[in-house]
Amino acid sequence: MGVFATTGPGTTGHEQVVFCQDQPTGLRAIIAIYSTALGPALGGTRFYPYATEADALHDVLELSRGMAYKNAMAGLDLGGGKAVIWGDPDQLKSEALLRAYGRFVESLGGRYYTACDVGTYVPDMDIVARETRFATGRSRESGGAGDSSVLTAWGVFQGMRAAAEHRWGSPSLTGRRIGIAGLGKVGRYLTGHLVDEGAAVVATDVSQRAVDWARRTYPQVDLVADTDTLIRSDIDVYAPCALGGALDDETVPALRATIVAGAANNQLAHPGVEKLIAERGILYAPDYVVNAGGVIQVADEVTGAAMPSAGGRHGFDFERAKARATRIYQTTREILRAADAEGVPPSVAADRLAERRMADIGRLRAIHLR
Repeated sequence: MGVFATTGPGTTGHEQVVFCQDQPTGLRAIIAIYSTALGPALGGTRFYPYATEADALHDVLELSRGMAYKNAMAGLDLGGGKAVIWGDPDQLKSEALLRAYGRFVESLGGRYYTACDVGTYVPDMDIVARETRFATGRSRESGGAGDSSVLTAWGVFQGMRAAAEHRWGSPSLTGRRIGIAGLGKVGRYLTGHLVDEGAAVVATDVSQRAVDWARRTYPQVDLVADTDTLIRSDIDVYAPCALGGALDDETVPALRATIVAGAANNQLAHPGVEKLIAERGILYAPDYVVNAGGVIQVADEVTGAAMPSAGGRHGFDFERAKARATRIYQTTREILRAADAEGVPPSVAADRLAERRMADIGRLRAIHLR
């Protein structure tokens, strides 16, 4: 696969794609910067055993584009980027590999800030940060934001409440049956919010460890064998919280839920799925709108170090970040209303607003300041 053929004019429009290799540690990584129109690109590092290099490249291009739209819709002065490390983290991850990766991030000179994603965790970012100034999502002990899954789940919960209000007239999820596919970092916190809200939770995960955790922690959760069983269950809301492509030509016709609001990135498997969802009368809360809580959390680590918050507090401030993530409720409401007013699917309405902000603010950034 040619890089320019993939990223040239008329295709994805990425600014920069960097292939990184360190043979002694086994590091093979790709860093993709989609846009820096709003500021330096921010996005996590996914450590995953892709079947092929082409799969890794496709994922990082899709994810980095999604981060640009996510950061724009979250109102952040940050562009969009993403990185993938190709390999099995259980077999390949080491301090030396993470530090080598950190040096590649540093070599970009601040065009890209990295953070956690699938396969990477807060302790990993502490190691990466030993080689670069541009790692976020570090531990609280290191002055960082900690686990970004905390506010990712909080934001999804707020987006789900907004979708419930739009569909049923009330943001309350009490008594609603919520299906969660994926009990990983985010799914666990989301389960807690929903149980506290009084919702009935049905869940599944491919990891027996995650299933065992749910059985111990929330015995009231109804655990099912797989995602196929989950989507055919009698649920009100479907929350994809694992990998992308959760909504496709097979899933959508079988889905019994009337709302989709989850944490997974790139939930629409291909262009056109959003129309199929709308035709079935399912309300889709765009993934990059509702799952922006995590990037809001790690962005506060970046921007908080540079300027004081209200009240003069410098550095990362959890309450400030949580207050901003709570506004995902209002943002989701606005997207859903705009979609109705314009007669388009919510994902299209969200794309239009994100593109408008990137264009408008990007134009201002072209005005040179000394």
